Amino acid sequence: MTAQEQHSDQPDENDRNDQQDQQAQQDPQDQNDQHDRDGAGHVSTGTKETPGDNGAEAAIPELVIISGMSGAGRSTAAKCLEDLGWFVVDNLPPALIPTMVELGARSQGNVARIAVVVDVRGRQFFDNLRESLADLDSKQVTRRIVFLESSDDALVRRFESVRRPHPLQGDGRITDGIAAERDLLRELRGDADLVIDTSSLNVHELRAKMDAQFAGDDEPELRATVMSFGFKYGLPVDADLVVDMRFLPNPHWVPELRPFTGLNEEVSNYVYNQPGAKEFLDRYTELLQLIAAGYRREGKRYVTIAVGCTGGKHRSVATAERLAARIAAEGVETVVVHRDMGRE
Repeated sequence: MTAQEQHSDQPDENDRNDQQDQQAQQDPQDQNDQHDRDGAGHVSTGTKETPGDNGAEAAIPELVIISGMSGAGRSTAAKCLEDLGWFVVDNLPPALIPTMVELGARSQGNVARIAVVVDVRGRQFFDNLRESLADLDSKQVTRRIVFLESSDDALVRRFESVRRPHPLQGDGRITDGIAAERDLLRELRGDADLVIDTSSLNVHELRAKMDAQFAGDDEPELRATVMSFGFKYGLPVDADLVVDMRFLPNPHWVPELRPFTGLNEEVSNYVYNQPGAKEFLDRYTELLQLIAAGYRREGKRYVTIAVGCTGGKHRSVATAERLAARIAAEGVETVVVHRDMGRE
């Protein structure tokens, strides 16, 4: 695939010929992904209840706050939730989030799930976000924060492709705006329940990730993403746990195995017939059981386990597949992603 083809597959460049007047107001990653958001979700949730205006008990809506870097795909993520039946509000000042939840509670169940997009365009209100989150916690509102992340290089390409300045660059460069935004959002990223790195995702892959996390009425206690990667391409920025499989011999140096990947049975068997391989997998699975129990106690719903080798083709892929199967056998909904397979 050529560099031009890879660039055109990014989420920010879909439907670039749609209404130009809307492009000036939207994320470059998904600038044509917005439309009127006046529909209300009709999904029943087991949320807390609070007295309504008529004295009846009113269900407090479930809340998702979508934030992250400009150009990383916030609008695509919001549109995906809207398609799943969520009531979505874009660019709501953080101080008004508790009010929005209160209005949803008065809707007699018509607005059971609310998603709010909070971004740097509302930076004059951004300092109020921490206070609003504390207010929501005091009212026992079920809330989650989804943070959309992307590399500097990917963000620069996206802004340049639509010929728009970064909202914080001022008289400086795009990179200056990105750096300022990262600094502004640093604390919020640390508090996020789910971080999605969209650097190498197209719009369909981002929607698939959102669907995997939010589709369905019965959400599992814990969801896991097991991602293979190559260390020579860099660590995944959204990884919670990192596993290094470079302590095992590399099938790359076996001529008959080199063309294949860890999805190949012969490659997988070669890797796991090495001394220490099966023992490592057994013990790491036990460690994950301990960690998963702690995550559940702390209310963490999502975990990304990154499994790395040199190129992300053989050892990491074979291990990610086996590890994911074991995690799924423990009742954890598991998705496998091979980030760097095929890059060589």
